[in-house]
Amino acid sequence: MTPHHQDKNDKNDPASWIETAIREFCETSPENDMHYPEHEPLTDEPLVGFSAGDDPLYGKLKQDIGAPFMTPSELFRAAFPGTDADAGDLTVISWILPQTTLIKAENSKETQFPSERWARAKHYGGIFNIALMNHLTGILAERGIPAMAPILSPAWKIAASEKYGIASSWSERHAAYVSGLGTFGLCDGLITRKGKAMRCGSIIARIKIPPTLRPYTDHHAWCLYYAKGSCKLCIKRCPAGAITEQGHDKNRCREYCFGVAQDYVHKQYHIDNYGCGLCQAGVPCESKNPVKTKGSGRKPA
Repeated sequence: MTPHHQDKNDKNDPASWIETAIREFCETSPENDMHYPEHEPLTDEPLVGFSAGDDPLYGKLKQDIGAPFMTPSELFRAAFPGTDADAGDLTVISWILPQTTLIKAENSKETQFPSERWARAKHYGGIFNIALMNHLTGILAERGIPAMAPILSPAWKIAASEKYGIASSWSERHAAYVSGLGTFGLCDGLITRKGKAMRCGSIIARIKIPPTLRPYTDHHAWCLYYAKGSCKLCIKRCPAGAITEQGHDKNRCREYCFGVAQDYVHKQYHIDNYGCGLCQAGVPCESKNPVKTKGSGRKPA
């Protein structure tokens, strides 16, 4: 595709042209495809948010999760050794790629294994997300703005957190949370304005962009169970029994996804990837924030 061209407003409003670049890529990239004989897109219109590299929440996440987690400045310095960039010079650019209506409708009918569309979206959506990361870092580099994708960095790894078990150096969902794009549900999925059935991604760039307002103060604010004590449908939807009122059992979920669902996806759909997503479809938070909130938001803490 033709790159987004810089105009006189780009310097004054980088958030606008970056968001436009993400939207244009989603609209025109051949990678946004389910790989059926006829073209079918992987994602609906994206959501985009921004957070400061020195947002205190990133430090709190590192303190809470422990050694596996890396802050934006740590990841950026690993990618650009010798840089003089401080955390305050950096912006995390985060996006949400909502699943399409067809994908959600098909998976909502399943009770044990992921549907074919969900499995395809899981597999090809990952490829598309990486293409978007590379595209965005590329157009930023054209403007002299160093940028990197945390999950593509050699510094990214999976390790053990003393408090949470399996953890990684960077969490796309937590970056989206800090960037004002959503809060967590009972199943640990991120509930956005366009729902929980989505994929998210991010890059870190040496550019200062005003942070997106966070319209919440509680990291569970948009979950019906935590907000009102109701719903709990994700508990019923989970074929692994990995969700309870106490939360999400990551190990049990992982065992099902990699030990059961992955084999099913390979045999039934000939896709070498795992999938499930039953807790993300056929639930009130599938396509929206189901909790009515007051106010227009607040500035990041």
